[in-house]
Amino acid sequence: MNLLNCTWISRLFIACLLCLTSLNAGAETRIAILDFELKDLTMIPRTTAEIERTASIRPLLETELKTADYVIINIPLIDQNNANGGVGYLFDHDDIAANLAKQFGAEYVLVGRLHKPSFLFAYLMGHLIRVSDAKLIGNYVAEAKGPNKKLTIKTVENLTVKIDRTLDNRYAPPSSH
Repeated sequence: MNLLNCTWISRLFIACLLCLTSLNAGAETRIAILDFELKDLTMIPRTTAEIERTASIRPLLETELKTADYVIINIPLIDQNNANGGVGYLFDHDDIAANLAKQFGAEYVLVGRLHKPSFLFAYLMGHLIRVSDAKLIGNYVAEAKGPNKKLTIKTVENLTVKIDRTLDNRYAPPSSH
């Protein structure tokens, strides 16, 4: 009888372990990150350097989120442009951004902006929207002092921490660069 109980308990344990493993495999968080827009309010707006910095934010953010096992959903730029009614439109219209992301199977969508009111600093701003109900669940701001690439990377890491706190809380930023 003891041997039968051990076999039964072993099988039950293995079955539970398999169930938990399969639940974790299907529990990956799927997030789409739209290209960041540049809102440059300086006396010399939209310089080549600022356009390049703005273009670097999405790939940097995707890289950081991937280190925490988020699944990045790609939304082609043409689809993003077709859904966009103009500068700031998707940033201000959570429902439109959510509908766009839903078409590609994302659970969440991040709409971002690089807001540059001064030559001395800029803000990475992000709206995290839950796709299922088009609800804004995160409104983030991370300050970047200066246009230096290392500072931009650090600011993206700070933004990633904020996003991850809202979602799965599993991101660990690099200790240094």
